[in-house]
Amino acid sequence: MSKASIIGAYNTEFGAFVKKDKATGLMTDTRTYYDLLVEAGRGAIRDAGLEAKDIDAIYVGSCSPGSFINQEHVAPLAAEIDPALRFKPMTRCECACASSSVALYDAVYAVEAGRARNVLVIGVEKMNLLPTPQMTHVLACCSHWPSEGSRGWSFPMLFAEYAKGYQQHYGIPMQEFERMLWTAGALCYRNGADNPLAHVKNGPSTVDEIAALCEVDAKGKCKNMMIAAPLRLHDCSLVTDGAAALVITGTANVADRTRAVEIAGIGHSVERLPENVRPNMYDLMAGKDAVAKAYKEAGITAADIDIAEVHDCFTINQILSTEALGLSQDGRAGYDYLEGRFTREDKVCVNLSGGLKSKGHPVGATGASMHALIYKQLIGEPIGAKARNANIGVAFNVGGSAVTNCVTVLKKL
Repeated sequence: MSKASIIGAYNTEFGAFVKKDKATGLMTDTRTYYDLLVEAGRGAIRDAGLEAKDIDAIYVGSCSPGSFINQEHVAPLAAEIDPALRFKPMTRCECACASSSVALYDAVYAVEAGRARNVLVIGVEKMNLLPTPQMTHVLACCSHWPSEGSRGWSFPMLFAEYAKGYQQHYGIPMQEFERMLWTAGALCYRNGADNPLAHVKNGPSTVDEIAALCEVDAKGKCKNMMIAAPLRLHDCSLVTDGAAALVITGTANVADRTRAVEIAGIGHSVERLPENVRPNMYDLMAGKDAVAKAYKEAGITAADIDIAEVHDCFTINQILSTEALGLSQDGRAGYDYLEGRFTREDKVCVNLSGGLKSKGHPVGATGASMHALIYKQLIGEPIGAKARNANIGVAFNVGGSAVTNCVTVLKKL
């Protein structure tokens, strides 16, 4: 089977692009969904050295624009990137936070099938126009509504079940477990400080700084309050606006191999949606299946990986994802983070972009962003801190409560 390669990528700045009137609570949009989509698409086409007329199809990953911005049928918005895109096939893909990874996979299938030569993939989300309760409700619709969302379960609560299951299964003392979570979060904050596109560039960069935020001040307030035990505020990713885009083509079509990265292996594995029917809540079973598929197709093992972007929607999932990728043994990732592994100086660095924790998590854009930033690392044009001698990268993007698992192995040509 012929492979596909990424030949261009673009990531917008991530952030909360709204102004809030404190008196009325009304939100004003400062960078719209439409602006972000167009910016990312134009940027990726330009980065690939192509013109819009060279694009044969567009896939847009977006989680819930109908609820976030009252706009469904978003794929045709890509026609606003350039008049030459009019009449091209455009398709929206939705798989919660893995929407744009699934869009990428559909694009790969189109290239591999010979239906398209050059394909544009865009991930985009605008989340900050809604007040927090409404935004939380929209995201809860990505859970199993009868058993979870309708009963008031939020995503922090759903991932807290994984945190409790993991801590209890491996018998880790709670105080030590908290430090594991905070160490993973601090690593992402440090990396994000060097990413000019990151949502947060000045987060607490050490475990001690995060621990200090757990203390109640003289006004009775805690800056790292418990959200869903044992997960605190700084264990949770951000509510972010942003977009990212990729251009792919068949590897056989690549003209400039110095700026091409092959999509060497794909693993797409889906867990049952309700958590209460899963056999355990201490590892990512479907994630491990996706990893095995991607590694087999790419012909690699975990030992071959130089850089990884993992889905740290919550710090527990960073630990679980690190183990699912085989970068740590089961039950040992937290200890590995405590021992200082996975930094930019290590054999394999994790979330050099800052991850969802610091870079941000515009849910529909997250998968495309992971792939875009690894692509930039592998071609020697890093956004932020640079990985050392990176030739093989892996993106592990998750949709829902570890339901849709997308693992992509990327190889420098």
